Amino acid sequence: MSYTFEILGVSPILHFFSYQQELSQQPKTGVEYLSSYKCTLDALLQTVETVPRDRGWNLDEAVDTVIDFWMKNLDSVHHWKRRLEDAGEQSLLISRLANFKALQSEFEQLLHQE
Repeated sequence: MSYTFEILGVSPILHFFSYQQELSQQPKTGVEYLSSYKCTLDALLQTVETVPRDRGWNLDEAVDTVIDFWMKNLDSVHHWKRRLEDAGEQSLLISRLANFKALQSEFEQLLHQE
């Protein structure tokens, strides 16, 4: 299974919590939205450990995807680290980890919504 990882932005803690509550009411997909108080590689890798085991994901491959993102996107990482620091203690760094097929399906659903 192939995975994709991306930092999406910074969000107030309560907004992200509310969004996660909404997602919990929907059927599970192969997309996980993760959050961290820090923008470090270790912190992002710890968020991968929160992915439920019942997903059937190869977590070693998912971890490799996060590391690969980190190494290839240092400018983006530094940008989001600064934004997180600017946002203050009540904010989280939001990222998305997904298998490619599930993410493609999610995007197709968004395009077909009216």
